[in-house]
Amino acid sequence: MPPAATGPRERVLLVHGLWNSPWWLLPLALRLRRLGFEGEGFGYPSIVGGPEPAIANLVERLRAGPPCHLAGHSLGGLVALEALRRAPDLPVRRVVCLGSPLCGSAIARLLAAHRRLAWLLGRSAPLLLCGCQPWSGRAELGVIAGEVPRGVGRLLAAVGTDSDGTVALAETRLPGASAYCRVRASHTGLVFSAEAARQVAAFLHAGAFLPPARAGGGAGEGGGPL
Repeated sequence: MPPAATGPRERVLLVHGLWNSPWWLLPLALRLRRLGFEGEGFGYPSIVGGPEPAIANLVERLRAGPPCHLAGHSLGGLVALEALRRAPDLPVRRVVCLGSPLCGSAIARLLAAHRRLAWLLGRSAPLLLCGCQPWSGRAELGVIAGEVPRGVGRLLAAVGTDSDGTVALAETRLPGASAYCRVRASHTGLVFSAEAARQVAAFLHAGAFLPPARAGGGAGEGGGPL
């Protein structure tokens, strides 16, 4: 685990999820700063704009700046991976997805099937429904899943107990990821979790997650590839 740094900090661009904005990831950015990283927010209109312009804008921003890492929560993880897939030459060494339905979202399928609820997905529906292709990009991919089943997905019976309440654990297991871990947090709680922040910092620093005991977690798994 990297100690709090006093010298130059590695940059981490933070990509928020559906119905959120950059300030939503401020708790994670503050924790990462204490762990030696400089978190910067990337915002996009997830409902009215959708992922296509977000992906294009993210590619442009990454091309225009110095090397950095990426961390995306929920839909933000899918946007981050799609940007790297379409522009594999981007100066990004590692990317972490937190609670991202990388294999497609059951709750998105449920909402899309109901005319009165489908608007909640906006123009992000196609990416949430389909997820991402198996990862084969140059950047190392780490995946963090929450294992506290508390959220809207449970209320709507879209996901079971093997979930973070919104995204099922199975939906986070994208083939090609180099490391995977689970933390004691719900989908929303991943943003506020000290354990999740330590795992993000560990992966960005060394390309591997900490064992659960060192990360401050309980019985969740950690470390190895899928």
